[in-house]
Amino acid sequence: MHKDILILFARAPRLGQVKRRLAREVGALAALRFHKGQLARLTRVMRRERRWTTVLAATPDRAFMRSPFRRLAQGRGDLGQRMQRALGRFRRAVLVGSDIPGLGAAEVAAAFRALGRADAVFGPAEDGGFYLVGLGPRRPARPFAGVRWSCEDTLADTLRNCAGRRVALVRRLRDVDTAADLRALHPRL
Repeated sequence: MHKDILILFARAPRLGQVKRRLAREVGALAALRFHKGQLARLTRVMRRERRWTTVLAATPDRAFMRSPFRRLAQGRGDLGQRMQRALGRFRRAVLVGSDIPGLGAAEVAAAFRALGRADAVFGPAEDGGFYLVGLGPRRPARPFAGVRWSCEDTLADTLRNCAGRRVALVRRLRDVDTAADLRALHPRL
């Protein structure tokens, strides 16, 4: 039996290179602090897990990132090409972003359970995108082809690419792309 793989998809924490939409509103340093904090939290949570193996798919490919996980390069291409490449390395895998404060082991476990009966699983984000995608062996050939990224149509576009496949959804969460997203999670900020 192959162990399930969790792919933590992240950008190396560099000032001015992470959370650019958020940085335009709160400043590059605050955006970097948020990114580093979320990445550290998610690493702590997933490091304790034994139900799956976690790997870090990082960009830029050669950037130094301290991590307890085996590292994979994301490679070139748009977001969809890089995610498809990472997921394509494994028979059954779940990929998550690092900017979802509500994400924990429960959502990942639910995604792997869903892959027991579905070909693809998604964690919908409140803004119309998704924070989690999992693919099993009967995956769609090109799940991210023609997807409009960073908008309210992202998940809908991706689901269209999964036509004819069994798809499951896990709990809807809020990702943080803007200052309003951050305030919704932490009203005192």
